[in-house]
Amino acid sequence: MYNGIINIYKERGFTSNDVVQIVKRLTKSKAGHTGTLDPQATGVLPICLGKATKIADYIMGADKQYIAKVVLGSATDTQDAHGNVIEQSEKRAEQPEILLALEQFLGEISQIPPMFSAIKVGGKRLYEQARMGVEVERKQRQITISNLEVARWDLDATPQTFVLRVDCSKGTYIRTLCHDLGEILGTFAHMGELLRTKSGNFMLDDAITLGKLKKLAESGGLENIIMPMESALAHLPKITMNIDSQKYIENGNKLEFGQCLVFDHKGSLAGIYHSDGTHLRPKTMLLTKE
Repeated sequence: MYNGIINIYKERGFTSNDVVQIVKRLTKSKAGHTGTLDPQATGVLPICLGKATKIADYIMGADKQYIAKVVLGSATDTQDAHGNVIEQSEKRAEQPEILLALEQFLGEISQIPPMFSAIKVGGKRLYEQARMGVEVERKQRQITISNLEVARWDLDATPQTFVLRVDCSKGTYIRTLCHDLGEILGTFAHMGELLRTKSGNFMLDDAITLGKLKKLAESGGLENIIMPMESALAHLPKITMNIDSQKYIENGNKLEFGQCLVFDHKGSLAGIYHSDGTHLRPKTMLLTKE
């Protein structure tokens, strides 16, 4: 069984769970994803293997970057191009008003998750209730958008479109951003396409397709593309323990340091410690007694 992370390029048509099952089969390892991508979205999807599944939440909580196509003039029930059109407008937007509207989404803002999402309300996924025609009240969520820039304009076409690059926090719905932008502009909008280009330390240029993963599994080259757990947690300070102190951390004792990664005397990642205000206590233990 492998322990580490594979940076997968998720292709269109696969669910995130589809990818997990394929990776699990090819690597013969326990596997889990680090935040879903819609079936029609593409891009970076880090998959954790073995012990690395314990740190999936840390990767999931990292900032993301997306490139999205915004389509003006119509709203859909799913807020993307794969839903049914529910509202339309012939109003056309100009570059200056779009740029001014985008400024309103910078920083910490509130979003209401779309009905077609995997969030659970009352024990049921929202998309399951949406498919039954049920509208459920959703709580606003605080998210942060650190950067918004237009990568390409196509406002002379019908419908009007433009491509948006978004840097944002965990939990941001890009299709909701597109929908809300349409409202600010006094028209309607939905997301046409979505590409995730970054998830924490995992970049698009380094992602591999499932096809390439299959070839590597067949040729015995998987070790070359499995990243160590600490690579996803490079922003945390590191502490290396000696032989005498290793038994101390194996027993889950607290440490008087700031939040950090703890390594054993052989250089293997032993665990993640979090501060309780005075000491560091074990949050995620990755080293077990022999």
